[in-house]
Amino acid sequence: MSERVNVRVLLLFGDQAEVVADAPDADVPARYSAAEVAAAAGVAVSELPGMRLSAVVGADGHLTGWRQR
Repeated sequence: MSERVNVRVLLLFGDQAEVVADAPDADVPARYSAAEVAAAAGVAVSELPGMRLSAVVGADGHLTGWRQR
């Protein structure tokens, strides 16, 4: 079973977006393809930093299904 979680894009690092769970105790970012995240969310890559999104957590912990909140 998968669940949808809220996340925040911290910054862009090359072609990667650093994403962290949108929770007060979340402090470990994960990197995802900025182009993939932006395309799924329907925004330009340059708009990602600071953006709050939701994503589906897969069984392996990998996030997919990015959406604007």
